[in-house]
Amino acid sequence: MEEWFTCPECGSDDVEVIKERGRELTLKCNECGNVWHVTLPKLVKVPLIVSKHERSFKTEVELPEGEEIKVGDVVETEDDEVRITGIELEGDRRVEKARIGEIKTLWGESLTYPKVIKVSIYLPKGLTQAFKVKVPRNEEFVVGEVLEVGGYTFKVEKIKTERKMIHHGKAKADEIIALMGHEIPRARAIRGLEIYRGYAKESK
Repeated sequence: MEEWFTCPECGSDDVEVIKERGRELTLKCNECGNVWHVTLPKLVKVPLIVSKHERSFKTEVELPEGEEIKVGDVVETEDDEVRITGIELEGDRRVEKARIGEIKTLWGESLTYPKVIKVSIYLPKGLTQAFKVKVPRNEEFVVGEVLEVGGYTFKVEKIKTERKMIHHGKAKADEIIALMGHEIPRARAIRGLEIYRGYAKESK
């Protein structure tokens, strides 16, 4: 708990709790000796539905009452980091942001689980071969690089992210929805991608 606090006098974070009564804390700075009081915000348990691709899990997260939360924020549960993708109020109303205390349910995506993205490889005669692959969330993909998946070698020509279609440049897997490009037989791939086989097989 101590690492939450910094001394208002000298700015040191070498702080200890010397007295605790419910949410009332008395703190002391070990650098300058300053003593002060804080009242911790009341924590509210909010239902949270965490998605790991095609599977969803019900849990809850404790958040400070009255604090605002918005889509895109990251919250921590007991065993996961979750990015908020949806906020639901009473009456099944979906909003982009709301205050803790008026929220019925939060929806989110696990950030500790690999990212699954679609790959579309364009073949001769107008055919397309599609895969789902799993990659670490911080892995980068660049337009123009040559990759291999499922025995096919292809050149990345377009990257579809959550916000736009990229024809030049790069993006992190965490924000990518799909990679697209033409097959290049016999080309040498920079790296191979691992095919995603579904949640049940990943969890064993």
